[in-house]
Amino acid sequence: MTRTSDFSLPKFEDIFSTQEERDEAKLDKIRDIPLSEIDPFPDHPFHVRDDEDMLQLVESIKEHGVMTPAVLRLKEDGRYELVAGHRRKRACELAGLDTLRSEVKDLIRDEAVVYMVESNFQRTTILPSEKAFAYRMRLEALNRQGHRSDLTSAPLGQKLSREELASQTGESHSQIQRYIRLTYLIPELLKLVDEGRMKMRPAVELSYLNPYYQQFVLDEIELNECTPSHAQTIRMRKLADEHALDADIISDIMSEEKPNQKTERLAFNAARVRKLLPDDLPKEKTEDFICEAITFYRKYYRERSARSSDRDAR
Repeated sequence: MTRTSDFSLPKFEDIFSTQEERDEAKLDKIRDIPLSEIDPFPDHPFHVRDDEDMLQLVESIKEHGVMTPAVLRLKEDGRYELVAGHRRKRACELAGLDTLRSEVKDLIRDEAVVYMVESNFQRTTILPSEKAFAYRMRLEALNRQGHRSDLTSAPLGQKLSREELASQTGESHSQIQRYIRLTYLIPELLKLVDEGRMKMRPAVELSYLNPYYQQFVLDEIELNECTPSHAQTIRMRKLADEHALDADIISDIMSEEKPNQKTERLAFNAARVRKLLPDDLPKEKTEDFICEAITFYRKYYRERSARSSDRDAR
């Protein structure tokens, strides 16, 4: 169902009621909803962590209750969908509560997406992956509402210029586009960005490679313990566009010494090494397998050298 802008006149009761009466009417919409009837927002891009901040929130709720109501929307099946307040819901669970103080808003799906994104941007710490999927969800919601697709729209259809959007989000238009590109990375590469091990610009270039080549890049990163530079990822993307990229070329590019490399490091051809590993070897066991293989060969090499020395001495 498409919702049009509401230009109707104010209701009679809104004109002749006091602000206090309107505030009281709004409070009537706030009630305790059983946690068992609340579903999480589909594909919610923001993580809920059981960290120190969560423990403090739990203690606050135990002492004072939920000060700011969560926002829910009623679903077609009669259950509730959590639009804003995922951390508060988790804190209530940890505090042993059965209900969540909530306000039920009349929101269609795309309005709920925009509301969810905007409310979570109030957090003090947001991971690059969280911003990436949040911006993408917001853009797709606005596109479905029939607005322009260049990130110049605001919640509920209000048009914004690029400058106004940048002012609202604190990000430039191009930076928002870079964040959205991160959603095309395989999860393991995106995790490197979240951990600060890979910079934004190289990650954006890698996002244009298909997952098959991204996996080769990840293998090189893990095997050689280094991430590619921006210049290296630009070359990979160009070769991929020309259909000239393969595992060996990725390995050659990744093994090049970068200007910021101050210490000597070992470089391996990940594709060549992978061919020698058992097919059923779990990825997390790769390093242990290689170390054990080296240890075994080192023992063999020593014994062979000792036998050779004995023969020479005779």
